[in-house]
Amino acid sequence: MPASDLFRKKSIAHILHDASVQASKEVHLHKNLNVRDLTAMGIAAIIGAGIFSTIGTAAASGGPAVSLLFVFTAVACGFSAMCYAQFAATIPISGSAYTYAYASFGELIAWIIGWDLIMEYAVGNIAVAISWSDYFTALMQGIGIHIPEFVSVDYLTASRGYHLAVQSMAGGTPFNQLTASLQEAFQAWQHAPTIGGLKLIADIPAFGIVIFITYLVYVGIYETKVASNLMVILKLAVLMLVIGVGSFYVHPANWSPFAPNGVGGVLKGVSGVFFAYIGFDAISTTAEECRNPRRDLPKAMIYALVITTVLYVLISLVLTGMVPYNQLQVGDPLAYVFQQLHLSGLSGVIAVSAVIAMASVLLVFQVGQPRIWMSMSRDGLLPKIFSRLHPRFKTPAFSTVITGVMVAVPSLFLNITEVTDLTSIGTLFAFILVSGGILIIDRRKDNKPAGKGFRVPYYSSRYVLPLIWLIIILLLFYFNGEGISGFFSVKVTPGHSFWDVFKHKIPSLGFMAIATVISVMAVIKRLSLIPVLGLLTNLYLISELGITNWMRFLIWLVIGLILYFSYGNKHSKLIRNHSSGVSEF
Repeated sequence: MPASDLFRKKSIAHILHDASVQASKEVHLHKNLNVRDLTAMGIAAIIGAGIFSTIGTAAASGGPAVSLLFVFTAVACGFSAMCYAQFAATIPISGSAYTYAYASFGELIAWIIGWDLIMEYAVGNIAVAISWSDYFTALMQGIGIHIPEFVSVDYLTASRGYHLAVQSMAGGTPFNQLTASLQEAFQAWQHAPTIGGLKLIADIPAFGIVIFITYLVYVGIYETKVASNLMVILKLAVLMLVIGVGSFYVHPANWSPFAPNGVGGVLKGVSGVFFAYIGFDAISTTAEECRNPRRDLPKAMIYALVITTVLYVLISLVLTGMVPYNQLQVGDPLAYVFQQLHLSGLSGVIAVSAVIAMASVLLVFQVGQPRIWMSMSRDGLLPKIFSRLHPRFKTPAFSTVITGVMVAVPSLFLNITEVTDLTSIGTLFAFILVSGGILIIDRRKDNKPAGKGFRVPYYSSRYVLPLIWLIIILLLFYFNGEGISGFFSVKVTPGHSFWDVFKHKIPSLGFMAIATVISVMAVIKRLSLIPVLGLLTNLYLISELGITNWMRFLIWLVIGLILYFSYGNKHSKLIRNHSSGVSEF
């Protein structure tokens, strides 16, 4: 088979024709969603663990200036959101980044991004389910209902925590002085029933919430949107309550100094703040269930980003005004500040809101993953059963069940730190391909869609991009004494080899090389500025995730490529049609 077949693209006309054929079948997706529902789903996906936990660590490093970091990050996400919005208006199909990559990069890259999105949606939901379990268990404890530790902690955490606790106590640390997490792990290991020498430890609440959410998604998009809308209303009400009540306890003196640790301290929170925005892209998977996807999807993405940014900025200012910034490095900063002010009632309300927020994130991503698999199955890259719709509920039934199993079963046993990094790198990889895809689509005259839809505004990179780079370089020299050389220098400390230090520089060096090539091409070819900035900002963020995360990501991609060449490539409808001489649009 010619290598060019692996990168054979679908024209937009071909993709839309396939979708219209699918829609004409007896069993098809219900079109229930409008711009209000989509905006609510976007907010539901974005406002989750980030606002209830990440904001504390970011504020502790950057001080009150972290509020500006939310604005800057929102602008960076806005670049990607506009690219998603143009694709959603041009190709209103459920496949999201998978379908967009098929039209712009070709089949092999489309498969890679489809496989990659499993990390963003399915693997990410494992982490969300585990976090939900922690909040739910703490909430039950707060109202006097004790859930045994061995049914609310995963096996890996209990095993590691038990041995660390034993070591600490052997060194003279009393049990009641151990951290809460070590105490919980010790109790779980001690009290867990044993069969054949195996401790029966599993996170049952995490498993239970995934099964419940999967059921909602299975029975229909209408039920899903009703549940999503209710959860969004509740958590927005609680966040407005936090802002309203907290504003009366703000001491302006706590905002000075505004950036106590300088720009470097503020930028330490970049990764955490960025991941507080993940989720707006998930609503593009519901394109075939929208009443007017060309109009409503772009609006909903932008509305969701704007609304969440305003909330994030206000909450960060209120929190850093209520207590000194250096007290906020806790897992539950919103509840913490009200506990410090002896407003325990509000602290409990916030705990309830956190449980709701986590559930709404689960809901949106459990909707997204089956619809991506459905699109991949329609193209022949997965078995036909993945695109089969339930005759009554009109949902991708098999894909929904498999997604539920993939999230529910691992959430019983996995440790949250083992899965969150894959989610982060997977999300950024999707953003990179979507931003790059717009640059390709815009230069292909045969792929202009019929009708009107959102377009990314065109500004030439020729003059603006060099100016942006000049400002960045000057800031690096001003705030960092090492300047650009700091990126390239390798300082070997005693006990470490050159490779031990250099390997962690590889992602950053790779970013510098790729960013230089992209910037030169953008200037020479006058590429559209906004997609280029989306490409560069996401490349920078992904380079900051470290070499260990990259190795895990590459292993995941290798597994995906093995599956593609063993099944998908042999059953691809596009390649088979081309080989048999069937015309493509």
